[in-house]
Amino acid sequence: MEPVVTALVVAVLVAVPAVVLWRVLRGRRDLGSSPAERATFETLHTASLAAPPLRAGLTQAGALKASRHLRELLGSPAIAVTNGEELLVYDGVGDHHAAEAFEHAAETLKDGRTQVLALDCARPECPVRHAVVVPLTTDDRVVGSLAAYGDHASAGLVRAAQEVARWVDSQLELAELDRSRTMLMEAEVRALRAQISPHFIYNSLTTIASFVRTDPERARELLLEFADFTRYSFRRHGDFTTLAEELRSIDRYLTLERARFGDQLQVTLRIAPEVLPVAVPFLCLQPLVENAVRHGLEAKPGVGRITIVAEDAGAECGITVEDDGVGMDPERLRRVLAGEDRSGAGGIGVANVDERLRQVYGDEYGLVVETGEGAGTKVTVRIPKYHPGVSLH
Repeated sequence: MEPVVTALVVAVLVAVPAVVLWRVLRGRRDLGSSPAERATFETLHTASLAAPPLRAGLTQAGALKASRHLRELLGSPAIAVTNGEELLVYDGVGDHHAAEAFEHAAETLKDGRTQVLALDCARPECPVRHAVVVPLTTDDRVVGSLAAYGDHASAGLVRAAQEVARWVDSQLELAELDRSRTMLMEAEVRALRAQISPHFIYNSLTTIASFVRTDPERARELLLEFADFTRYSFRRHGDFTTLAEELRSIDRYLTLERARFGDQLQVTLRIAPEVLPVAVPFLCLQPLVENAVRHGLEAKPGVGRITIVAEDAGAECGITVEDDGVGMDPERLRRVLAGEDRSGAGGIGVANVDERLRQVYGDEYGLVVETGEGAGTKVTVRIPKYHPGVSLH
């Protein structure tokens, strides 16, 4: 592929969403047969192959997997990719130049400018005589370099290298965004743990203490339930868990609360077995159940009931947590979910869950809450059974 053609094609890449590229590629055989069209479609296809490794960031493993596809995009006999500290990969002919590749990138890494270098090579058969070195940047910081090697350094190769580097930059920025989202989710889970634990721990230990003399065996059972619940809630690995694990933790929580409330707390569970293996965000249901107990039923005189339902809904799992407690003013609920009111009434927990569900699955998967003062509360959660990026490992 000629470098000039590549530059023109890659310039289009930066602005075209990946899903559009995928749909175009699927139908590329029907979209024309001219040389320009074939060059466009082949370039888009090559870019789609290079993108996934780069979404992990500027790493040696990612650069190695993407290098062949980047070299095809540039139409160069060899390329090199560095980060700010070392050579990550040299791919192509003339690999004896690999030892000098990081040195070739030194000025570009320092000042962020494109460099065109003439190389000294004692091997007459070697096709590598020039290098075009361009910066790789994220957030206006130079984080690495991309070098295209060949027997000449045309204006077309310079433009192609710059455009491919811009496209790589966009993938690295997406990788940074993915990392930021992960860090945000971890911070939100930590905040959720801090919000849940003090109130619950105090009440649970007080309840267990009340059984120590009157019913030691019951106190022992509750203490084991408490230990298992806290072990799950404070675990330090994994953004996702199975619905079965989340429900098991909720059952431990409710066992401890029933010990405190006695017959005043009634619980009904209807769980479809086929949805138990579905992956769900860690601690996405526990706050909803605790909110139902603390803010729905504690203030209600007489018996209070919580109903938890998990159903198979085709490509999704439908979950509801419903209580017949005191309910909530709908306008205040709106402020809670909008993050405008996080004081009391489960504000942190409910808003946290809503925000995390939207981050993972999209805005259409936020919480649906039906409530009114004196009318109880029903929270509905939809979880896709399969979703990109959602994994138990």
